[in-house]
Order: sequence, then structure tokens, then C-alpha cells
Amino acid sequence: MYELFPRLAQRKGNLGTQLSGGEQQMLAVGRALVLNPSLLLLDEPLEGLAPLIVQELLRAIRRITREEGLYAILVEQHPQAILAISDTAAVLDRGTVVYAGTADSLREQPQLLDKLLGVAR
Repeated sequence: MYELFPRLAQRKGNLGTQLSGGEQQMLAVGRALVLNPSLLLLDEPLEGLAPLIVQELLRAIRRITREEGLYAILVEQHPQAILAISDTAAVLDRGTVVYAGTADSLREQPQLLDKLLGVAR
């Protein structure tokens, strides 16, 4: 876990309640990975995190999905950040799939993204 999240190595003597929100999120991902899952479900992993921590967490998610072969489903309110590290994207509206395709295609169509989510930028 420390290889994936070096920041946690510096804080290994701290209790979970003494970690920042971003560090707690990293710890949660690390704890999930200990179980050696084939699928990781992350619900708003970037919510409320500092930009530096967001970048660190995105790098880690990209690494585990690209290099480790782990599949991940990410539910996120910051689509541009997640689309940048994703292969495919799906947008649901009240349980109905309103978009399914490549993440690159959706990211390159900010008007469509704005129409679907209302948060393109």
C-alpha cells in the first residue's frame, strides 16, 4: 500500500482519525485492495479533497486499473478528472443509460457532457 500511497508511509503511526480526508480515502482504497478484489467500486472518491490529493489519488487509481488489471467503477461529480483516466463511460439518468461509449469521446464533447450532467467544466 505504501508503494501506491507513499504519503501513508509517513503517517503509519497515526490513527485513522488523525489522517486528512484525502489520506483517509487513500487508506480506504488500500484496505479494499488488501482483499485482492477483481472489481473496485468507488463512490465519489474525489469529493472534498485538495487538488494535490486528487491528483495523487487519480494516479493511484490509474495505476491499479492499467498496471494491476483491476476493474473499477467510479461514480463521480467531477467527470473531467475521472474521464481522463477512464477507458469507457456510462451516464445514467434515473436508472436509464443515456450515454455509453468511450471516455475520450465524452470528454472531447463538452457540450454533450454539459447536457448530460450539467457540469462539463
